[in-house]
Amino acid sequence: MNCIIVDDEPLAREAIQSLVEGVSDLQLLQQFSNARSAQKFIEETPVDLIFLDVQMPGLNGISFAKQITGSTLIIFTTAYSQFALDGFELDAVDYLIKPISEERFQRAVIKARSYLSLLKSDISANKIETIDDHYVFVKEGRKYIKVDLRSILFIQGLKDYVIMQTEDGKIITPMNLKTIHDQLPKNIFVRVSKSYVINVQHVKSFDNNSVTIRDAEMPIGDFYRKFFFDEFVKKKLIGRLI
Repeated sequence: MNCIIVDDEPLAREAIQSLVEGVSDLQLLQQFSNARSAQKFIEETPVDLIFLDVQMPGLNGISFAKQITGSTLIIFTTAYSQFALDGFELDAVDYLIKPISEERFQRAVIKARSYLSLLKSDISANKIETIDDHYVFVKEGRKYIKVDLRSILFIQGLKDYVIMQTEDGKIITPMNLKTIHDQLPKNIFVRVSKSYVINVQHVKSFDNNSVTIRDAEMPIGDFYRKFFFDEFVKKKLIGRLI
């Protein structure tokens, strides 16, 4: 998996480069001090992953991220928290808060590698065919896979796809997150941010800013917070479902 670094701070680029060099199968193609130069580079060179700073002079990281298409993935490297960034319309694999630890960096790279493998696999034939009260059928190639709705932990929107995280693994299919959420039973599945729909039956913990399911922590967006707390906390629906 190849990558580039985009950050206006030389020390930050040096720190990320050191972390990249610690991952044997991660190849650093180039590093840039501004988004404009990186933009020109990716127009001519395929890039799998971008480590992208948010606050930069000129074209900032958020504006740059919105212009990136195809299977190129983004990991933000920033002083902002993931929850602060959730208000923007972003499709990022992960958010690394500076200073970045080696363990946290490697976890983000593993996640990106997994997503990239899914995006580059032959998923053109994948399609959600049927959603019933208790299950969903996903067409994968010539087969139909039956997925019990109770086994779905959460669904993440990533670019033009949704990644359905189940108890048995991940399923990725071309679809808009809103489209699939509209078809799911609303007493179980709730949208907590632009990027995530969760199954409240699997909620392990939550606070005002985030929800945790197993080892995954997902932000609660400002736009979705009131509904989540009014419908699933104050009415104690989560307590009855878990």
